[in-house]
Amino acid sequence: MQPIRTGLIGYGAAGATFHAPLIAVEPRLRLARIASSRREDIARAFPDVQIDASPEALIESAEVDLVVIATPNETHYPLALAALQAGRHVVIDKPFAVTVAEAETLVAESEKRGLKLSVFQNRRWDGDFLTVIDLIQRNVLGSINYFESHFDRFRPVIKQGWREQARPGSGVFVDLGAHLIDQALQLFGLPEAITADIAIQREQAQIDDYFHVVLRYGRRRVVLHASTLAAAPGPRFTVHGSLGSLVITGLDAQESALKAGKTPSGNDWGRSAYTSTAVLTRADEKEVIEVAAGDYPSFYRGMAAAIAGEGGVPVPPRQALDVMRVIELAQRSASEGRTIAL
Repeated sequence: MQPIRTGLIGYGAAGATFHAPLIAVEPRLRLARIASSRREDIARAFPDVQIDASPEALIESAEVDLVVIATPNETHYPLALAALQAGRHVVIDKPFAVTVAEAETLVAESEKRGLKLSVFQNRRWDGDFLTVIDLIQRNVLGSINYFESHFDRFRPVIKQGWREQARPGSGVFVDLGAHLIDQALQLFGLPEAITADIAIQREQAQIDDYFHVVLRYGRRRVVLHASTLAAAPGPRFTVHGSLGSLVITGLDAQESALKAGKTPSGNDWGRSAYTSTAVLTRADEKEVIEVAAGDYPSFYRGMAAAIAGEGGVPVPPRQALDVMRVIELAQRSASEGRTIAL
């Protein structure tokens, strides 16, 4: 088949760091157009790519089969809806949308038109998370009674940009919470109830920069936590089961590699062991185990296969819709100061 002509809307942190490099290395995709005001940056990195002055020009172009949206969160819905109505397949950077109602409309539109729609939940392919999945699926830890997922950062100074502004879809909970919730739902499904604490801790911050969310599954507890004031971050994952415990420290190496301009290809790509350490403890035995290689390229590999009719999209939109439902319920729990049952 001919390469799938792909148009990228947005060339900020998400577009330039994640989407453009990952699209460029997928042989069944061709990065054909980018809509952004950063013309010089694009021309340096991708001299053969057409640059559009507006998202509308890219969406309306007959030379685009797949539209990738990597723009501020409140623009995800109108841009994705326009792309679907123009007959394009669509990938949206997380979060899916700002509200559940918007996400439901996009799912309905894609299904009505028979178009592929997916959400870029790249951290499904973090090496540390793949390690957790493997151990749980092989029952190495037994029945899981406690699962804790942290994403701590130390950013005491407020950065410029829309993510730090009081706008719809901004704040650390929607930004990082979308990842942590998606991973939890992949492992355990929807919870029975949610208790959430979402707060602003930094001086002069306009939007939340801390969250602590507890998902309840019978006797099992799943804790999702993030802070922007953690100079000494705790473990990335802590998992306790009836047969043992797993603690993983450090972060997956792929984001830092992409930021450094490294090409996401080759046998050494995604080797998280350089920055992550996993310790498995069972009874009196403790061992350091190898962290799996991360695989962000898997997302666009799967998206290309889905468009070619070779299976479903890598992140089904109804799974992304479930993430949006949990986000809204957690926000309501934090606002009302109580546990919310699903």
